[in-house]
Amino acid sequence: MGLWDKLLGEFVDVIQWTDDSNDTLVYRFERYGNEIKYGAKLTVREGQAAVFVNEGQIADAFQPGMYELKTHNLPVLSTLQAWPHGLESPFKAEVYFFNTRRFTDLKWGTQNPVMLRDPEFGPIRLRAFGSYVVRIKDAPAFLREIVGTDGRFTTEEITGQLRNLIVSRFANLLGQSKIPALDLAGNYDQLGQFLQQRIAPEFEAVGLELPALLVENISLPKEVEAALDKRSSMGIVGNLDHYTQFQAAEALRDAAGQPGGGSEALNMGLGLAMAQRLNETLNRPVQATQTPSAPAGAPPPLPDAARYFVAADNQQTGPFEMEELQRQAQNGQLTRTTLVWTQGMANWTPAGDAPALQALFASLPPPLPNA
Repeated sequence: MGLWDKLLGEFVDVIQWTDDSNDTLVYRFERYGNEIKYGAKLTVREGQAAVFVNEGQIADAFQPGMYELKTHNLPVLSTLQAWPHGLESPFKAEVYFFNTRRFTDLKWGTQNPVMLRDPEFGPIRLRAFGSYVVRIKDAPAFLREIVGTDGRFTTEEITGQLRNLIVSRFANLLGQSKIPALDLAGNYDQLGQFLQQRIAPEFEAVGLELPALLVENISLPKEVEAALDKRSSMGIVGNLDHYTQFQAAEALRDAAGQPGGGSEALNMGLGLAMAQRLNETLNRPVQATQTPSAPAGAPPPLPDAARYFVAADNQQTGPFEMEELQRQAQNGQLTRTTLVWTQGMANWTPAGDAPALQALFASLPPPLPNA
């Protein structure tokens, strides 16, 4: 490289940055000796911001536009430099370009399951996954808090920290919500919005903005999912006995479709099994093989009829059923004044005062009055 090329490299007239990557957040403009010529052109494109750093101190920040670097455009930097060599002397400063567009489809997820107490399943472990969008909102704050002196800062250098922050806050939010595991799928949007509102201030503290955060999936461990699938399968199968009969019939059909119809021993065994199953079905009580239009269950047996003890000659007789009591009432052995007792009575009571026995005396005349 010749002397003229070296001089051109030391005094750059145009300062700009075009990003050809998809993950660069901050880029430091590299130049020989950090010398910027007085009157140089600074171009900041849409979706960018530029920050001047002089001797480790943030001097000026620029939004999208074209700037001519002169004293009236750099009031802070001009004060710091004091321009000891005249108004047109070159000054030294570092220029950082910030990519302020949205970085989308950044992933977050739990590395380890989150332990929770579910109202239906009890203690369970849940995994959660999702995505989020981030952009630089305050370039000077992001430079101070995160970037430092990194010449090329990418999303890979900060997504791990952001992911840990999201997972930590999400685990806390999920535990406080007390939403049953089977109802979480209907609350993904609400969980995402609550989580976004909760951690947005923590992003802003380092100069970042969180425009969107999505909860895409919350899943149970594989072992629990397998058990839940079995439980669902049992609900679909319904009547296990009918399902067993169907499986046996399918096995018999498959065996018959084999070359030669299967072995004779196998065919005989399947035939005996089917015959036994058919016999059990035909001999089963009616209430066990109800049709869909029949009642769900048979009525309970009738309760036992009350049996009464009868006092005769100061002696306890019985107990007697209602037919025997009716016979005694007809032949005059049992009268309205005869003391009776049955289960549920507190004391011996005249038969005429017992509601269940009053019908026995309905066709009998009342006793004669005393002479």
